Amino acid sequence: MKHHNITRRGVMAGAAALGLSLSMRQAQAAAPVEVPPGTLPFGVYDPDGDFADKTGVVIEHLFLPWEDVYLPSLNDADEYALARNRALLVTLEPWTWSRSERNTAQYLRRGIERGEYDPNMIAIAEVLATLKSPVTLRFAHEMDDKTGQFIWSDWKPDDYISAYRRMTDLAKQYAPDISLMWSPLGDENMADYYPGDEYADIIGLTVFGLQAWDKAKYGRDRTFDDIFRPRYERAAAFGKPVAVAELGYVGDQAYVDMWKNRIREEKPDYPSLVGVSYFNQIEVYPWPEGFGAPDWRIKNQVLS
Repeated sequence: MKHHNITRRGVMAGAAALGLSLSMRQAQAAAPVEVPPGTLPFGVYDPDGDFADKTGVVIEHLFLPWEDVYLPSLNDADEYALARNRALLVTLEPWTWSRSERNTAQYLRRGIERGEYDPNMIAIAEVLATLKSPVTLRFAHEMDDKTGQFIWSDWKPDDYISAYRRMTDLAKQYAPDISLMWSPLGDENMADYYPGDEYADIIGLTVFGLQAWDKAKYGRDRTFDDIFRPRYERAAAFGKPVAVAELGYVGDQAYVDMWKNRIREEKPDYPSLVGVSYFNQIEVYPWPEGFGAPDWRIKNQVLS
């Protein structure tokens, strides 16, 4: 497998939410939002189009399923990114977004092993190969998560690695110029799921700060570094570039300012960190113990 050079502009990528790229172009003026201060490359998943006309965004993040995907929307996303000189980070989730039709972990695992999902990956990869923007594929992310959010998470490591390699081998066969992001949540067992150097051009991590959770569980406000540092150290041990693939923070003004003013600051403690990508959307999976679905959108993230 070809190994790619990684640059800060080209390593992460993405586009507006699948099927929403046209509405993003037509989005009405939203409440004022700004790119957080700093020098680290910044990206965003932005289905509301809040950052459509903002400078300083170099990564457009796109989430898509592989069972009910409208493939021409990838071309729309590519045009959107090209017009703004942004790269694409494509998070591919191996399921349908229709919960009533969602399969099980066992069904997915066996289906991948038997080749039943090869056509899904091939169809998407063939379109990715035609895109003009730099593309990074983030497949089956947060496999170390134990909350039950994803049917590809918390598998036996060997089973996950086998499935990940099969699918990304196909992706690279049909779209050889894409880069691969292996993207665990960042928990202590993340290394168990590492697929090998050939299958990870960059390592993505997830970092969310919810002030209400911090106070309830830790008795204090946690900083970005409190959460990110141990995850970064685990990821950096593989000798790959590291990115924050999903980022969000919600709380009072002081909490939000503390996070906002830190996330793009370059520090010698994180020499492998090459960029951060903000999840500018409402949480899609409720936090446990009644903490609900935080609204990570920058225009709504400050709680009074």
